[in-house]
Amino acid sequence: MRISTQSFYEQNVNAMGLQQQKLFKVQQQLATNSKFLTAGDDPVGAARALGVSQTLSEIAQYATGRQRAGLALSTEENALNSVTAILQNIKTLTVQAGGGTLSDADRDSLATTIQSGLDQLVGVANSDDGNGQYLFAGFKSGSAPFVAAPGGGVQYVGDQGQRLMQIDVARQMSTSDDGRSVFQSVQGGAGYVTTSAAGNTGSGVFGPVGITNATAPNYGKDFTISFAGGNYTVTTKDTPPVVAASGTFSPDTPISFGGVQVKISGAPANGDSFDVSTAQNAGTDIFAAIGQLVSALRTPLAGGGAAAQAQLQNALSTANVKITNAHDNVLTVLSSAGSRQTELDALDTGGAARKLQEESYLSSIEDLDPYSAISEFYQRQSSLQATQMTFAKLNNISLFNYLN
Repeated sequence: MRISTQSFYEQNVNAMGLQQQKLFKVQQQLATNSKFLTAGDDPVGAARALGVSQTLSEIAQYATGRQRAGLALSTEENALNSVTAILQNIKTLTVQAGGGTLSDADRDSLATTIQSGLDQLVGVANSDDGNGQYLFAGFKSGSAPFVAAPGGGVQYVGDQGQRLMQIDVARQMSTSDDGRSVFQSVQGGAGYVTTSAAGNTGSGVFGPVGITNATAPNYGKDFTISFAGGNYTVTTKDTPPVVAASGTFSPDTPISFGGVQVKISGAPANGDSFDVSTAQNAGTDIFAAIGQLVSALRTPLAGGGAAAQAQLQNALSTANVKITNAHDNVLTVLSSAGSRQTELDALDTGGAARKLQEESYLSSIEDLDPYSAISEFYQRQSSLQATQMTFAKLNNISLFNYLN
């Protein structure tokens, strides 16, 4: 079969063009360090690489979420540490106020200091994250959560929403705690709080409440201890009330009821009463408790006698218990924030490991073997050069070269 010169020329040109394309592809692979330049080069590999890239993008998003969550929790922890310091200082001042040698002026000075601590506490409760978002406002983070109440005191106007962030595939984390849970709550095991009635005229002073039987039928209920004719009667706050205990009053002798007991010293007058309620029902607002403490310290004792002294001691005892309960509650919230930080650290470690694993897998799919590619490059380059030289020589062959 005869092959025309034109056909021979076209075949060689096409062959050289194909070799040039393959050489250029190897050059591009070396430049991009990738096995395939388009999905058509390796459809299966490209699909796998796309899936891994999406996974890496998700890992990066979760890492960003954890970073933001960690920053929010760190800001909250700083605020809660300030709260614990303020409450601890007020507790110290409360104990100091019980000193028997203090004058009305001394107590008034302590009241001023405690009021300053209360103002600081409200300020911390209304702190923001630096971007105008209030830490303890729940979902209503655009406005201050604690405002002055119309009748005095502090009112919470936020809500109990929890701002959540996606920090892992199946994990959302709360990055804030609402103000009610922090400043107007107590822990379930806070026990009982005793309060003296405002109209008491006797010198009765209560001691701490002790738990004697947590399985008693009336345990966990709220009680009122009333005095009349040298006797006491303990009733529940049920409707109708139920008599839980009664007897002849003897100073410093424990009065037992509902699985608890309390000692009362001094001499309660007829009509005096004491409220013994669970911490949840005795008033959990720390701002109100501190405000009542300030008012009690500013009430002069001069001329009030034993009754005024008893009222002050009872007010200090009640305030000390409430502030302790609030302090314990804040510590619990602070511990929860710390636990969430620890979880974030653990998730960061796991996320970094997954990222490294996925990047390694993606590298095995996409990355070019430089040694093989360079070897192929030189082979194709040599082959193309040889083909070009051969074609050039064959193209110059003519019958006239062999005629004399």
